[in-house]
Amino acid sequence: MNITIGSDHGAVALKDEVKMVLKEYEDIKVTDVGTFGTESVDYPDIAEKVCADVTSGKADFGIVLCGTGIGISIAANKVKGIRCALCNDVYSAKKAREHNNANVLAMGGRVLGFGPAGEIVRAFVESSFEGGRHERRVNKVMAIEQK
Repeated sequence: MNITIGSDHGAVALKDEVKMVLKEYEDIKVTDVGTFGTESVDYPDIAEKVCADVTSGKADFGIVLCGTGIGISIAANKVKGIRCALCNDVYSAKKAREHNNANVLAMGGRVLGFGPAGEIVRAFVESSFEGGRHERRVNKVMAIEQK
């Protein structure tokens, strides 16, 4: 599994912790598109880089991080083909994959501690889309992009 991760300056520390969690999985390869310091950068630029990898097939999933996770999740969801879920708890992360077939996870570096964020990431990468009645709904969501 390939995952592309990126953060703005407000979540660099959380990004580093998330990368450590992802090292627990032998089958996950991580690509980090930045930022790598605390100098201010614009979160839409990071979201676009991560989502480009997901929509091109270079990455199976993306993880985007900013101070709250809100701005970067909004930016990610502007990219055609992206279903980005802002998750602050394990249950939401599981359901984002199982019911919404989310392909990008968003979290906030100033909102979540390292422990809870790690559990959210684990729940996201270990869950799978259930299909069935959920597939019909996801297809309807994706059809909105075509209007």
